[in-house]
Amino acid sequence: MRAYARLNSVRPSRPNGSRLQSSRHEPPQNNPRQAKRPFMTKIRTGQAPPSLTRAQFQERFQVRFYDPAFSGERDAIARLEVIAWDALQEGRKEPITRPAGRGFADPTYELSVQWLDTRKRLKAAQKLWNDSAAPSRVLLVCGSARNDGTCPGEVSKTWRLTEVARGVVERAGMQADVLDLSLVTSEYGRNIHPCKGCVSSAMPLCHWPCTCYPNHALNQADDWMAEIYERWVAAHAVIILAPTYWYQSPSPLKLMIDRMVCADGGNPDPTTTHGKHVVEAKRIEQQGWDYPKHLAGRAYGIVVHGDVAGVEAHRRNLTDWLEWMGLIDAGAAAKLDRYIGYYEPYYNSHDALDKDKAMQEETRNVVRAVVQAVKELRAGRLSQPDKQVKWPRTK
Repeated sequence: MRAYARLNSVRPSRPNGSRLQSSRHEPPQNNPRQAKRPFMTKIRTGQAPPSLTRAQFQERFQVRFYDPAFSGERDAIARLEVIAWDALQEGRKEPITRPAGRGFADPTYELSVQWLDTRKRLKAAQKLWNDSAAPSRVLLVCGSARNDGTCPGEVSKTWRLTEVARGVVERAGMQADVLDLSLVTSEYGRNIHPCKGCVSSAMPLCHWPCTCYPNHALNQADDWMAEIYERWVAAHAVIILAPTYWYQSPSPLKLMIDRMVCADGGNPDPTTTHGKHVVEAKRIEQQGWDYPKHLAGRAYGIVVHGDVAGVEAHRRNLTDWLEWMGLIDAGAAAKLDRYIGYYEPYYNSHDALDKDKAMQEETRNVVRAVVQAVKELRAGRLSQPDKQVKWPRTK
């Protein structure tokens, strides 16, 4: 194990961020697989802004201690600032690493111990998913940004529908795992950092699970997705319940959706690209990539609600996304979009839900359909119908 590994121990690079995605050593230059075909594309650069100055960094660092309660520790905070500045300058994205070891293309390449731990937990979750003796597990994703622990001061209608769904799952004798994404708005240190779009450079640059975070050099240490990936992998079915915000998913849900891209074609071996070497990743995809669907074979259901417009498009976006990832449709009853209190005021919208017994029952039907799909899947009577299809366009 190596502590405080530099991400750029060989190649020089401008300070303060440019090297944060680089590797710790140069990739091999004599890979015969890469030599089969000339490299045919140009890497486009020039968007990244100039590095932060020391003064700019100080301003951003110190704002975290704006509260006068910290004033007695200014000297200690100044010392921490120096450490954080050095970490940024030296690119200490992954400060503790160890050689990847057996099972990787380059067992000597240093990988983050945090990423290796996440990978280990995902493998254990997949093993549990495959165990026919293990209880069936349904992941219920509450996609609203609201809860009564912060500014709204009231639970969301989505949360209430999630509780309805939980009851149906548990009465069916299955485990209900409730993932409440509203915690990113109300809980200290609970963050889902945005997807950086590595996949658009080359699919093999997008690792499964994601290696973009945590990024300790950029103070992006508290990323929830490592846990969320594990919960998706362990689930035999996923039901997403969500309100419609401006015709779309709420921001916490959209953050999770974007970060799930590594589950659809992501590279399970970061040593093949030696970290985030764009050229190497492009060469690998150029030679052919199979775009593995790491979550295929799970059932899904959708409950989308709104008050004025946009629910149909929102529901369709979610179902299209899940099916693209290889999840299995649990039937028409498992895909619901409805208005609650159509064009009525906001202040009494919970009363509108109280009165809408049909909506509540339709939500139960979504869960009942998904529960039945899980039973059929695990008994071998239901499978992904297009699993053996050879797609003329792979992506």
